[in-house]
Amino acid sequence: MRWIKRTTLILIGLLAGPLLVMVGGDVLGSDWRTASREPANIAPDPFTTREAIVHVYAARTFSWRGAFGVHTWISVKPTGAPTYTIYEVIGWRQYGGHSVLAIHNGVPDRYWFGKRPHLIAELRGDGVDNAILRIDKAARRYPYQHAYTVYPGPNSNTFTAWVGRHVPELRLDLPPTAIGKDYLGDSLISETPSGTGYQFSIKGLFGILAAIEEGIEINIAGLTFGIDPLNLAIKLPGVGRLGLIPQVARSESDGQ
Repeated sequence: MRWIKRTTLILIGLLAGPLLVMVGGDVLGSDWRTASREPANIAPDPFTTREAIVHVYAARTFSWRGAFGVHTWISVKPTGAPTYTIYEVIGWRQYGGHSVLAIHNGVPDRYWFGKRPHLIAELRGDGVDNAILRIDKAARRYPYQHAYTVYPGPNSNTFTAWVGRHVPELRLDLPPTAIGKDYLGDSLISETPSGTGYQFSIKGLFGILAAIEEGIEINIAGLTFGIDPLNLAIKLPGVGRLGLIPQVARSESDGQ
């Protein structure tokens, strides 16, 4: 029957990318207790770097979930600060009734249980201290501090997207593998995480997005397809972003 064929083709299209990632890469990982949490040496040394820095990172999630998605987090260092502060949502913190929001000092670019992080947004230099204050304020106002659902959200990517919407100078273009970034709760329409456009989303499961920074994205069952004309890239479920221009193309950001 035609509807069966169409449904099968849609499923193949949705799952082709994650299956390729699972077959072609090490996404299963090892024991989480022994998986690497070493620094990736992306972030500048805070003891020798005085300027203010904001970094947003993404790393494949642990085990088979890494074929579909990434975990994202935000690291900041005010001017002259000797340490980084990390803002992230961690699902297992909800056990015992704790808030899933974690704000702590530590290594800003640590491997996420064996998976190397990638820098996806950066602000440095003059004016960034003000952005750091607003990142802290937005993080502490995150509305889902006692809720976590891997799919379709709210999760760690929902949090990072929330902060991005409140600090638009980040121009945060989260990767298509950041499942949960489109979760808007009871809202249907919102600014995009980059603050350069708008999106329509039904509980992070179905929606459409159009923005200068992100381009055009279509969300089907939480998986994202898209094109990014600004950076000459396409976005595919599981595979992620494929483009000619690096997502973070400069070390100095216009935080002034």
